[in-house]
Amino acid sequence: MTIKRIRIGLIFCVPFLIGTCASEYVTSEPGPVIPVRPNILWIVAEDLSPIIPPYGDYTVETPNLSRLAAEGVRYSSVFSTSGVCAPSRATIALGTYQNRVGAQHMRTLRPSTVAPYPYGVTSYEALPPPAAKMHSQYFREAGYYTSNNAKEDYQFRKPLTAWDESSGNAHWRNRAPGQPFFSIFNLGITHESQVWAQQENPLLVPENLDVPVPPYLPSTELALRDIRQVYSNIVAMDRQVGEILQQLEEDGLQDNTLVFFYSDHGGPLPRQKRLLYDSGIHLPMIVRFPDGWRAGEVDDQLISFVDFKSTALSLAGIQPPDYVDGRAFLGEFVNSPERAYIHAAADRLDAQYDTIRAVRDSRYKYLRNYNVDRSYYLALPYREQMAIMQELLRLNEAGELNDIQAQWFRYQKPPEELFDTEIDPHELNNLAQDPIYRNKLDELSSELDAWLDNINDLGLIPEAELIEQFWPGGVKPVSQIPVVSQRQGMIHLSSATEGANIAYQVLSGDQQLADNWQVYTGPMRLSPTQRLVALAHRIGYAPSEQLSFQAN
Repeated sequence: MTIKRIRIGLIFCVPFLIGTCASEYVTSEPGPVIPVRPNILWIVAEDLSPIIPPYGDYTVETPNLSRLAAEGVRYSSVFSTSGVCAPSRATIALGTYQNRVGAQHMRTLRPSTVAPYPYGVTSYEALPPPAAKMHSQYFREAGYYTSNNAKEDYQFRKPLTAWDESSGNAHWRNRAPGQPFFSIFNLGITHESQVWAQQENPLLVPENLDVPVPPYLPSTELALRDIRQVYSNIVAMDRQVGEILQQLEEDGLQDNTLVFFYSDHGGPLPRQKRLLYDSGIHLPMIVRFPDGWRAGEVDDQLISFVDFKSTALSLAGIQPPDYVDGRAFLGEFVNSPERAYIHAAADRLDAQYDTIRAVRDSRYKYLRNYNVDRSYYLALPYREQMAIMQELLRLNEAGELNDIQAQWFRYQKPPEELFDTEIDPHELNNLAQDPIYRNKLDELSSELDAWLDNINDLGLIPEAELIEQFWPGGVKPVSQIPVVSQRQGMIHLSSATEGANIAYQVLSGDQQLADNWQVYTGPMRLSPTQRLVALAHRIGYAPSEQLSFQAN
């Protein structure tokens, strides 16, 4: 790994001071000094490529992100496992590739599971292995308060054991005094939809702002207006980041909180989101440590979304589970070499089926196209609400796109694509047929084969067959109701469903059920005046009926 030091002009860096005795901290040289049971805060932007000042794009100012970068480490080679949100979010939550658990299609689960999927695909849930739990549940079991504000969309229904609070009001401030927290804030202002939804509001940038235009997009006034909107939304997002960091400082928590900023995949514009080019899967990530470890540095090691869960748990001193596909790149449980490759997959997007797999090393990207008879551009009504997409279609129909802009509208794809991202960052010059690069092509092709075999890629199975595997006869499996037993005055709960998590509440008198459920981790005592309500839920199954029990 090459570590680069980059000076950031006109950015005021204030290293944090450790205000607690040394015995309360664990040190793993040469890593950071991390508090025991640190708070972990994830701030997640949507649909954002590394087009912010900390990554060299100074089109707009982002004072809050720039300060965070000056006080933290910028990771320059972070990649999502999909160019779209729900499959990527499933990977982050589970620590497994979306294609291993059937979470690869966008999307599997709709808010209403009763009505047919709008495009004729049955709504269903991904089905991870029985041992799988969401990242947040491991924190809960370790005594953390977990809050999610507020996006879910995991490709499966979250179990009641996942979060202490998941809502628009979720916040670390709702925890018990002194309780450590794992909190996520999702910032939707940079989402693709906001390129058109914000058009009625004044821009937060000059109307004639000089913006960079990727070579695959047009530079007409209409197109420029949408690109300016993207940067305007970045300004708004940065303000939201500032508000969250200010709340952290108001609460006096900056000295024992690890702050992560990242986005859920690449940018929102055409030929970015949904694709496996770097424009769709390369993203910014900044991590700020309480002791100012490596403040202002850039780390170029390859990192995948599949690594996030293991890393967050490792930083909290929680050993990652064995079933995960990722590695911890920070914390107590860093015990594997850095990545040589990252992997990504594209599958059904709304009504459009296309199967593409990708592998990338630190320089070269290899893509395998399984549907070579399908065009690169696939019509998606949702995306076509964007004016720049309409402009692309108009110019293509009129034959007014240049050769680079017209590439996306080719009617067929080659079986393989190979790009040198160092000299061709927009991935426009396919080197797959160039004999000079034959060894690199073979290397990455073999690596992709090994990855597909390792994860038993469920995206290569027709979706109807996959649903039948998960839900035989179209019937969703149901978690078995918890069974209660009493031994030596202790209440024990279990479920016959392998891998089912048990959520419970203890009620007194006429007390009614609350929204918050506790995670069952072991035997408990129950007084004669208390009533226990519990249910079981394996991810991918329906939750069980509720058990109601009162001790004698």
